Amino acid sequence: MSCEFLVRMQYGRLIHVEFYACLIMWALLTGCSTPSQRFEAKATGFGFSKEVLQGEGFRHVVYFKSGKVAETAALHVYLDGDGTPWVRKGVAASDPSPRNPLMLDLMLLDSAPAVYLGRPCYSGLNSDRGCTSEVWTDRRYSETVVRSMSIVLEHLAVDYDKIILIGHSGGGTLAMLLAEQQTKLDTIVTIAANLDTARWVALHKQRPLTGSLNPADRPPLPAHIRQMHFAGREDDNVPPAIILDAIARQPGTMFRVIPGQDHSCCWREVWPEMLGQISSNSSSQSTGNTIH
Repeated sequence: MSCEFLVRMQYGRLIHVEFYACLIMWALLTGCSTPSQRFEAKATGFGFSKEVLQGEGFRHVVYFKSGKVAETAALHVYLDGDGTPWVRKGVAASDPSPRNPLMLDLMLLDSAPAVYLGRPCYSGLNSDRGCTSEVWTDRRYSETVVRSMSIVLEHLAVDYDKIILIGHSGGGTLAMLLAEQQTKLDTIVTIAANLDTARWVALHKQRPLTGSLNPADRPPLPAHIRQMHFAGREDDNVPPAIILDAIARQPGTMFRVIPGQDHSCCWREVWPEMLGQISSNSSSQSTGNTIH
């Protein structure tokens, strides 16, 4: 179906525009754009700047948001969920990019220097060399994925004293795995994060994530890393009990169940308050500090 035909269908007449402008109109008027294109349109609409950075064996899309630099500069690094690895059981998506990128919305509300770190093969890079569907399905938390993201994260952190990793859902999974390789890491913040992948696949009767790492099986992180884990009381995707049990061995953790939240809704409304907690120097670091 041509761009010209689609414009005729929408307006009943042909609008003479340049080819690329027509493609944009096609996406906006018909909803035929890909998840990656819609993702980029949202990030661009928020005023974020985009770069594509090289990791180890993979490229990564990174969006930057400028912010106020405190006396001790900390970079907030946002990691999104898994997006859409599968379109249905047994059929991998051709474009896994998030259809509802929550972390772009949360980053918009953050006044600190912040970046959105994309995964290998996401955000339009799914045709890159090495990008098979295994990268965003069974191996989405693999050593290869974590290492490539870690290389980019080290590059992003060069001009900052410390970094704060903020991950939603599978992004929280990756935050815990990335933490093992980051010397500047100050704080991990997870939101409705799948921190025990084996228990999660069993709950949802899915096949095991062959080739992926499971944070619940990893050694505890160093005690100097502050951990803040948030769960939604109404979340039936990653129930709070999975998170609480997974962090039982972790030192210096704070766990909080937020009423009225499920897996994706309505974290935007409570995010400003949560940012205040993250930024507070007086936040508790005592082991097992559980708040319901």
